[in-house]
Amino acid sequence: MKGNHLVREARRRAGLTQAELAARVGTTQSAIARVEASLGAPSLERLTELVQACGFDIDVRLVPYDDHDTSMAVRNLTLTPQERVDRMMSAYRFARAGQAAMKTAKAARGGR
Repeated sequence: MKGNHLVREARRRAGLTQAELAARVGTTQSAIARVEASLGAPSLERLTELVQACGFDIDVRLVPYDDHDTSMAVRNLTLTPQERVDRMMSAYRFARAGQAAMKTAKAARGGR
């Protein structure tokens, strides 16, 4: 998630206007609007200050990079539209079969 999205989401969850957030951190409404519009590159320290003024915090952690979604998208680009539909329908049938199996198992347990 980008910094501008973090600030906007925190502000909205807190029920604050841009002007109210600006007053809390001693800046202008237009400065908050610029951050939310991604018209600058505020530091992590500044983003944290803005989010904390909304009553939230930013938890920064280093985690292993996961490119699974990207590699799946790249792989799907090599498929024809029909192959994509076929795979989607196969996944749909698999999910429906799983739902049916869960319903059968639940009935066998007496509805519990």
